[in-house]
Amino acid sequence: MYNPEQKQDLLLFYKIKKIPAVFMFFSMAIFFCGVLILFSASKGNFYPWAYKHLLNFILALPIFFIIILTDIRVWFKLTYFLYAAGLLLLIAVKFMGVEGGLGAQRWLAIGGFRFQPSELVKVFLVLALARYYHNLHLNHLHKLYSLFVPLALIGIDAALVLIQPNLGTAAIICLVGGTIFFTTGISYKKIIFVVIVIGCTLPVLWANMHEYQKRRVHTFLNPESDPLGAGYNIIQSKIAIGSGGITGKGFLKGSQSQLNFVPEQQTDFIFSIVAEEFGLIGGLVVIILFSGLIWQALKISNNCKTIYARVTSYGMVSILFVHVFVNIGMVTGILPVVGVPLPLISYGGSSLISSMVAIAFVVNCHIHKDLEIITEDDEEEF
Repeated sequence: MYNPEQKQDLLLFYKIKKIPAVFMFFSMAIFFCGVLILFSASKGNFYPWAYKHLLNFILALPIFFIIILTDIRVWFKLTYFLYAAGLLLLIAVKFMGVEGGLGAQRWLAIGGFRFQPSELVKVFLVLALARYYHNLHLNHLHKLYSLFVPLALIGIDAALVLIQPNLGTAAIICLVGGTIFFTTGISYKKIIFVVIVIGCTLPVLWANMHEYQKRRVHTFLNPESDPLGAGYNIIQSKIAIGSGGITGKGFLKGSQSQLNFVPEQQTDFIFSIVAEEFGLIGGLVVIILFSGLIWQALKISNNCKTIYARVTSYGMVSILFVHVFVNIGMVTGILPVVGVPLPLISYGGSSLISSMVAIAFVVNCHIHKDLEIITEDDEEEF
């Protein structure tokens, strides 16, 4: 006898079976590296950082599975609603946000839970851009006016995040948007046009930056100019990384980390603990794990049949890559300190959930890689 519920169960089993094992292996390996390093950041105690990191992961698992098992066509229909919801959350931060360090108003508090909407906004932006390019006719792709909508989507998000102020996340939003331009095959002339527009806005951006943000730029250029002030973090981070040598000082034996010389070592500067305690080898292992994750995600992206799935997957990969690149560059002194966490490793509920959501959408695109997405225009033609 035909049982519709049994068919749904089989479909669910089929989707779970299609979860990419190698991609998930790299994801889980990076996460458990984070638990290990946060254990060290707590001076050999599971509480608070490692415990809370694991707890946040468990709480985020239902969201993860809902995303990967939901039909990609449902996400396609919800895309602009999610983008609008993200904008409302950013506006709510302006009026009801909770202040953190340096007077930054970036968090919303609901009950006993505090989160940063800007972390999820990056994901919603990728979905919005993916839907826009999916609906865009190929004949219009190389027209200059086709840039107006994506630039507006990126610019509105970046502007709302910038006034919090959160320069690091605003920059990442722009970088992720720029990466998506490349994946859609936009001509180099358009890219040059966008770069010129951004360049023209830099003087305005500098004039409206907060003093502590300007100090970060000055510190990046010359950290020794204020070794006990703005340059303290990066100097201590470099000392920790350099003192680790090739093999490191050993687990829980890092002097810079265990004696709290490196500030924010459980969040933005967590890679310095890796380099000090496990040395160059440990740092390379973490980088190789991230490289494997990103490589597998790119393979998934290339195999997606629809533009929406392909651009979504590429966009989520770019979020992870930009975070890794900026964080490690920031900790090693290659880039200015802008407060960007290391995905799946740095402590922070909002950052962890955002990373898991990005990974979940890559898995969703893989599961539904052959599924055709019919737009409203296609239905009318049919």
